Formats: sequence, C-alpha cells, structure tokens
Amino acid sequence: MNFTQFVLDAAATGQAGAATNGGGLGSLLATALPLVLMIGAMYLFIIRPQKKKEKEEKKMRENLQIGDEILTIGGIYGRVISLKEDSIVIESKSDHSKLTIARWAMQQNLTVHDDAPSK
Repeated sequence: MNFTQFVLDAAATGQAGAATNGGGLGSLLATALPLVLMIGAMYLFIIRPQKKKEKEEKKMRENLQIGDEILTIGGIYGRVISLKEDSIVIESKSDHSKLTIARWAMQQNLTVHDDAPSK
C-alpha cells in the first residue's frame, strides 16, 4: 500500500464517519462547550470578585478625609494631614513624623464615618 492509497482510504473513512455522526458541528460543539464553561467559571469566581474589590478600594481612597486614621500597605498607622490628587501626607502615630505616601499605598481607612455603609 502506498502513501496516496493510505490518504485516500483515510479521507473516505473520515467522510463516512462524518456522515454517521452528524458532521463536524457536533464535535466542534462538544469540544468548545467545556472551554466556554471554563471561561465563564473563571469570570464568575475570579474576575468579577476582583473587579468588585478594586471598585470598593477606589471608593475608599476617594472618600478619604483630613483627620482620618489610616493603615498603609507597609504597616504604618497614621492620621491624614493633607490630601493631594495622587498622594497623601500623614502624621505617624509613634513619633509624629510626617510622611508623604501615594494614594494607592493606603490599605485601610480605620475611621468610621456616619455616611459610610457598615460591614
């Protein structure tokens, strides 16, 4: 048996198999469906909660007021002295030194405001 005969036999078998199982659409659907379900699960369990958390953090940083007690991502506790567009000046609790930090470096606002929703 030569290579050409082998290819022709394989093509004929493939066409007969396609005719019996309804064509390639069913196999494509069977292959793509688990992938689509996996992407959907990733969205629901990973991407959506992460976006919600980022939205809450952004809101917390925007609602920051002078006099609020905060915690930085570096573990420094301080009180907000002044606010700028992309930075915050805080006074540390331990020795009352002033530090300028980036807004994104603020981890938590420890001051509870009356208008803030409670958790």
